[in-house]
Amino acid sequence: MRWLVGWSSTTAVAAGFGSAGATGSDGETVHPVGSQLLWGDPDPLWAVGDWRPDEVRVIKADAQNRIAVLGTCGASDEQLRLGLFAARGGALRHLTAWPGSYTAVVQAGRRVTVCGDLAGARPVFHTPWAGGTAYATAALPLADLIEANLDFGHLAALLAAPDVPAALHDSTPYDGVRRIPPGHALILRAGSREIAGYDPVASLAVAAPPADPHSAVDAVRDALVEAVRARLSAPRHVPGADIDPGPVPGMGPAERRAARGTPVPGIGADLSGGPASGTLALLAAGLPGMPGTVLGHGTGAGERLLAVTFNDLTVAGREDEVQRAGTLAANPRLHHVVVPGDEDTLPYADLDGPLTDEPGPSLVSAARHRARLAAGSADHFTGHGARQVLDAHPARLADLLMDRRRRHLVRPVAALAKADGSVLVPARVYGAARKLARTPYRAGLESLADRLLHRRFEEPRGAVGASLAALTWAGPGPAARWLTGEALAEVSVRLQAAADRNGIGPGQRPGDHRARAALARHAADARVLEQAAEVRFQRLHSPFLDNQVVRACRALPEALRVQPGARADILRTVLEGAGVADLPPGWGATSRASAEVASRTGLRVAADSLMALFGTPLLAQAGLVEARVVRKALRAAAEGEPLPLDGLADLVSLELWLHRLLARRGTCWTGTPARARAVPEGIRPQRGALGAGAAGR
Repeated sequence: MRWLVGWSSTTAVAAGFGSAGATGSDGETVHPVGSQLLWGDPDPLWAVGDWRPDEVRVIKADAQNRIAVLGTCGASDEQLRLGLFAARGGALRHLTAWPGSYTAVVQAGRRVTVCGDLAGARPVFHTPWAGGTAYATAALPLADLIEANLDFGHLAALLAAPDVPAALHDSTPYDGVRRIPPGHALILRAGSREIAGYDPVASLAVAAPPADPHSAVDAVRDALVEAVRARLSAPRHVPGADIDPGPVPGMGPAERRAARGTPVPGIGADLSGGPASGTLALLAAGLPGMPGTVLGHGTGAGERLLAVTFNDLTVAGREDEVQRAGTLAANPRLHHVVVPGDEDTLPYADLDGPLTDEPGPSLVSAARHRARLAAGSADHFTGHGARQVLDAHPARLADLLMDRRRRHLVRPVAALAKADGSVLVPARVYGAARKLARTPYRAGLESLADRLLHRRFEEPRGAVGASLAALTWAGPGPAARWLTGEALAEVSVRLQAAADRNGIGPGQRPGDHRARAALARHAADARVLEQAAEVRFQRLHSPFLDNQVVRACRALPEALRVQPGARADILRTVLEGAGVADLPPGWGATSRASAEVASRTGLRVAADSLMALFGTPLLAQAGLVEARVVRKALRAAAEGEPLPLDGLADLVSLELWLHRLLARRGTCWTGTPARARAVPEGIRPQRGALGAGAAGR
């Protein structure tokens, strides 16, 4: 895991951190393990982990004015220098507008500014420390620093209402460690903390004039091309060139590379999983230049992009997808690799893995993704986030009603009616959208709090049921039905407090608000997946989560994105504008049905191991669930009962994460001989039951 960490003191003399480390209240001096110092006193900054040289850039105007950019950033050094001068005057938005995915830290005198991203894939965390503020791009190191306890209220909210920002607010799994919201920056100055938004949101009262659809799609194309080009133009990294594991008897260089799971050098992309990943593969292969070198295949084709298709042999109905991928891979600039999947790559089949910064539902399928990514390249494109930034959340129908654009509801409502086969669907959907358009945000939060308190969980059936359930300001998570009454009551109290705190609401329309929350939820899980499925020396790139791509997609007219098949149509237009026109029949078809089949099959195959996992679950010791209730649900789902599989993934993933956290030894910091190392025997629901710093790696 790669992260950066820094500290801002209250005085010109660093009382807590220094170039050599940090001094806590007990006099201990600590510094991050495996770190490189980017700049020193009085407000030092470190990069921690296996950052590539081209992923860390520091531009200095003088000793007190400098900018650090970590990640893939398409800005030149001169652009970074101009950005530094503009940021000294308080301008922040342009720091987040360069192509790529990165974190920018600006020091202007004693003011330190750390910019998060719009999606939430590159978050920023902070906590009080030694009279100042420590910040980092990972929460666990800060939890180690302050020896934080687990925040069980946050974990309960993560299960009961994961898509409701008001329930989670700025909390993390670690008590005392806070997160800044997506689209915001952390500003530290002389001991004071400020969270400032740098991107405007759609007003609840005044509707913005609808953008021209053609211009908006062209902007999406340009943003995607620039995002892909930023990755292609970065210096290529040869895996293993900088780190040699040493001689191994009977093994040559190639065998050592294969044994340690080193990916093929060059550029690669997924060619399965939907139109988004295929779009990125074709864009990367079609841009001028040489995407990457595929070694050891003897094709003589030179520089080609490695395209990976995952063929799940345990799930029927994927033949068409594999055939379409093969047709696309006929492109002479692509080298196609098909990775077969079996029972060992099903969800829930392999539950071993590293400890991630936070829990996420993708932990149950991390081994499945790792099998696919291991066949990929050192720099690998994925389509994560495309559905969330391009598709229309059902609540956007209420936004259209608020703008008096009823005629744009005709096609999406007709598609739902056709899928359901009922003539009553249009009236039901229209009524739900109108009710949401007239419901205040505070009333929406109070309604959800009441539903959780009284355990009212209606089961949505089909596409129509899911759309109707989503036509609210806030809804319960799929795992909420299995939580204890005490856990639901605590989340209900959090929601009531949020309703009082927010007053008139978030200042957004319901559809826009729900879409941003869904994107943040997905981006957080994509970050967890990247850590859990990490292949050594490999970098995963998700351009759809880049700031400039998110901005371009948000400018798409709502009337365009609510139409059936809008995502595939937009991506097809993007490819045509980039010179890719010959797409196979059926391109753009989604694969969610096969994913559900794979999850249910994995539950059935792994039933025994899941029963053992929830024999004496840590979640039950924390008072969040009852073990027998979860075991009953797992057995029922494995037998085919129509239970929400997403909710079971949430429960299993959180239980796995707690086990990995308890099994950890050590911390992210050195120089802490006086700190306790004992791990508690169990988790109790009271605060202080588990110190994250004490249960170290």
